[in-house]
Amino acid sequence: MTSSTSPVHRLLQWLAAFWPARLPVDARERWRALLGAGCGVLFTALLCRWWVGSAPGAGAATWLVAPIGASAVLVFAAPASPLAQPWAVVGGTTLSALVGTLCALVVPDPAVAGAVAVAAAIGVMFWLRCLHPPGGAAALMVALTGAGAPFALFPVLANCVLLVAAGMLYNRLTGRAYPHVPAPSGPSANQTPSRFSPADLDAALAHYNQVIDVSRDQLETLLERAESASYQRRFGDLRCGDVMTAEPLSVLFGTPLEEAWRLMRQRRVKALPVTDRARRIVGIVTVADFLRHAGMDRPDGIAERLRGFVRATGTVHSEKPEVVGQIMTREVRVASVGRAARELIPLLSEAGHHHIPVIDGERRLVGVITQSDLIRALYLGG
Repeated sequence: MTSSTSPVHRLLQWLAAFWPARLPVDARERWRALLGAGCGVLFTALLCRWWVGSAPGAGAATWLVAPIGASAVLVFAAPASPLAQPWAVVGGTTLSALVGTLCALVVPDPAVAGAVAVAAAIGVMFWLRCLHPPGGAAALMVALTGAGAPFALFPVLANCVLLVAAGMLYNRLTGRAYPHVPAPSGPSANQTPSRFSPADLDAALAHYNQVIDVSRDQLETLLERAESASYQRRFGDLRCGDVMTAEPLSVLFGTPLEEAWRLMRQRRVKALPVTDRARRIVGIVTVADFLRHAGMDRPDGIAERLRGFVRATGTVHSEKPEVVGQIMTREVRVASVGRAARELIPLLSEAGHHHIPVIDGERRLVGVITQSDLIRALYLGG
C-alpha cells in the first residue's frame, strides 16, 4: 500500500474538503465591504435607538435585531446577490418575523414552533420572491421569544428599511450598483456574440434546479469572460495579421458577374471582397448573393437559371444585374490587421460569418480570415 492511498492520506483529503477555497476578492473590496457593514449597522442602530429614546446599553433588543447583522453581510459584501436585494431584505425578514409570530401563537411547543416557523418562512419567501437567509433567523427568533406582531414592524421592519437605505447610499458611493438591475438578456449591438445563447443558459439553470447566490445576468457575464480568457490562453497574442490569408483574391465594383463567378469556381472560394481602385472595401459578394438573385427560391432549373444570370446580355440597357456591385452585400464585417484573432472566433463559429476581410490602418484590403485560418492557428498554437 502506497502512502498516497493510506488511511491517513485519505483522512487528510477528507478533512481538507471542509476548508473552503480562497475567495477571489482583493483587499480593497474586503475593506469596502467590512467598512460598509459597520457603517450600515451603526446608522441603523443609532436611528432606531434615538426613535425609542433609549439610553446607550439599555434594552438594545427593543430597537435592534440580530438578523440585521447577517443582512449587512449580504447588502455590503454581496450587493449584486439576488438574496441581498432590497425586497429580499425588507420583505424576507419582515414577513418571516410575522410567520414566527403566528407559529408562536398556534404551536405551544417552542421547539416545534421554531422548526415550523423556519420552514414556513422559507416557503413564504420562495412564493413572494424575497428569499433572504436572515429571514429564517428572524422567524426562529420571534417563534422562540413569542414577540407579537408589533415587533415585526418595529424594530424588524424599521431596521431593514434603514439598512437598505444605508446600503443604497454606500454602495453607490463606492462604485457598486445597489439595487442590482438585471441587464437585458442577449448580446447587445456592441457585444461580440458568445458560443451559448440566453436559452442555453436558461436550460442549464433549469437543469441545475438549485438556488444560486448570483444573478442570471452576472452568471452570463462570468461565463462570457471565462470564454474570452480561454480564447486568450489558446491564441495568446496572435493578431489577425498573423493568421490571415495575405493578398486575397478580390474584385472591383464593376467586375462582370460572369468573371466573378468564374474566379469563385476556379479558386474554390465562396466569397470575394469587393474593393475600389484604392483597394478599400466597398462590399462582399458571396455564392449566396448569386443564388438569391438567380431565384433560388424556385428549385426547378436552378443550374440553368444561374448560368443565364451570370452570362452577360451584351446590350447597353438591361434590367438584369451585370456587374458585381449590383448584387454584392454592402454591409461588411471587417477586422483590423492588429485586432486580436480570438475576438473573431464567435463571429466565425456562431454569427454566420465565413469570410472576414482584414484591413490596414488606411482601410485597404490586406487579407482575409476564414474558419480554416482560425482552425489552423488553433492547431498550431494549442
